[in-house]
Amino acid sequence: MEEQTILLPAEWYPQSGVQLTWPHEETDWAPLLDEVIPCFVAIAREILKREKLLIVGRDEEAIRKQLGEVDESRLVFIPYDPNDTWARDHGGITVQVDGAPVVYDFVFNGWGMKFPADRDNLITRMLFMAEVFAEEVAYQDMRPFVLEGGSIESDGAGTLLTTEECLLSFNRNEYIPKEQLELYLNEMFGTDRILWLSHGYLAGDDTDSHVDTLARFCSEDTIAYVQCTDPEDEHYEELCEMEKELQAFVRRNGEPYRLIALPMADAVEWEGERLPATYANFLILNGAVLVPFYDSPKDEVARTALQTAFPDREIVGINCLALIKQHGSLHCVTMQYPEGTL
Repeated sequence: MEEQTILLPAEWYPQSGVQLTWPHEETDWAPLLDEVIPCFVAIAREILKREKLLIVGRDEEAIRKQLGEVDESRLVFIPYDPNDTWARDHGGITVQVDGAPVVYDFVFNGWGMKFPADRDNLITRMLFMAEVFAEEVAYQDMRPFVLEGGSIESDGAGTLLTTEECLLSFNRNEYIPKEQLELYLNEMFGTDRILWLSHGYLAGDDTDSHVDTLARFCSEDTIAYVQCTDPEDEHYEELCEMEKELQAFVRRNGEPYRLIALPMADAVEWEGERLPATYANFLILNGAVLVPFYDSPKDEVARTALQTAFPDREIVGINCLALIKQHGSLHCVTMQYPEGTL
């Protein structure tokens, strides 16, 4: 029997669309809906300029009214009552198996049973039942393994980037030895190299240091990462150690990665707690990169840095100050689907 060829596409590969799971009045967003809906609308409208948008939400009429005039041919709406809005982590992860798309449906347990996730955990299966995906797309139930999309980065060429703090946490898959976990990930994603970060965190982060808040592949040879240069900042030591780890990583050919430093976002606090503001939580689209902005002069520094990483894409800032009040940012609320999936 011939061995299957599995590829986990990089985010910069051509996309068919992006999923958003829309907030409503019975989510944790209830007291902040007036603030956060404009952020979701801004993200949605930028996606619709370039590709399909799949919205999972409770009230189609209300959401369409919020969106205003958009390209209806690119909008797919599926009625559903979610627990929350973090599509990156409850969304399906698409691989190519012998060239055909397969959507993996891993368990989402609310970042280690921190929050209710019973309804969110059913969304990907529900989308298949609703026949949202293209006819040639297959569904694969990955239970009982717990994995969130924000915890892994793919270069599209056989390498994963992730963090030990998240993937080795006992509150997801109990205790799986690192070597055994590597074998599983490589088998599922067709990879043969895993770059593990053992340092790096953001205050206020509920995800146990998802890699998409800290360091991101921009191409096979480029990684953008959060750099802290202020010794007085609580993140300074950990992010300096993470920077050293990234500097020590080498590409498949043995050469070091091209590293692009993103500024440490200015401290943003709400209700006495520091929020996990980060410029690493950007979303790559067809022809563009959406970057979270925080009403700071550093926004333009981050834009300039990412323009060097993505010279052929438009860099678009989205004000995410409201979004991070629930401890996530722009990439966290989106999940892209590669070309041919939707």
